[in-house]
Amino acid sequence: MAHRFAIALVGAAIVAGTWSDRVPPRTVRVIGPYRVIAADFHVHPVLLSAFDLVLEARRRGLDAFALTPHNQIVSGTIGQWFARAIGGPTVIVGEEVRPQTYHIIAVGVHESVRWRQPAASTIADIHRQGGIAIAAHPDREYWPAFDAAAIRSLDGAEVAHPTAFVKDDVRADMEAFFGRTSVAAIGSSDYHGLTPMGTARTYVFATDASEAAILDAIRHRRTVVYSRDGRVFGDPELIRLSAGTLPTVEQINATASASHDVWLAWFSRIAGIGGLLLVSLRSTQNPAGL
Repeated sequence: MAHRFAIALVGAAIVAGTWSDRVPPRTVRVIGPYRVIAADFHVHPVLLSAFDLVLEARRRGLDAFALTPHNQIVSGTIGQWFARAIGGPTVIVGEEVRPQTYHIIAVGVHESVRWRQPAASTIADIHRQGGIAIAAHPDREYWPAFDAAAIRSLDGAEVAHPTAFVKDDVRADMEAFFGRTSVAAIGSSDYHGLTPMGTARTYVFATDASEAAILDAIRHRRTVVYSRDGRVFGDPELIRLSAGTLPTVEQINATASASHDVWLAWFSRIAGIGGLLLVSLRSTQNPAGL
């Protein structure tokens, strides 16, 4: 009986996983001379592997994302290889550099960045690799680490973030920090397996969907970001040019809520693992198959 139940669980996992892996038609947005890239630059491979995250990004309608584990880049390298093998989305290798006094997202690096150093030195190391540096969820706790040298050398700052959507003090801090700078506006999900990828996202106005074009657009501050209350941050001319054409946070979340694919994906994982554990347990208890 247990053996049949295990087989049924594995079969259900295969069916649910196949159904949940449906990919919506990819929308190529062109506004003026730009290809508009929907991107999430702050994604952690915590509950999902790098392979799963590539597939999840496609389901979420993301054109690009950065894999940013804490103080290492291995997951990003794996995700980038897999994304290229299946034809997208664009995966950029990155990491979240996390000393106690600040958090910085390094995007477009090929070596892990030393994290026991001042923020300005971390940013310089990122730039030496050709990457970009984004201040991660810069609430008031992290402000002292960003001295004048660090502020001058930053490429972007998160101004839309899931925590800011539910905590007014964090929202005010992040917006105040962004107001102190002249950097690209960044929206990120800070995905850790709870809120969906791309809940907050960045619209990057690039020449194409390549990593080089995306990084260049951020360096030149060609981004637009929507806050949950409908306010828009970024380049004023691009905000005007794209008015009414890009999905807002509410529209993105409404689409996600209407889809059961994410729950099917989780069911497929749990059912598959459960079925395999039952098979393994049975084999251990009855190695002769009797």
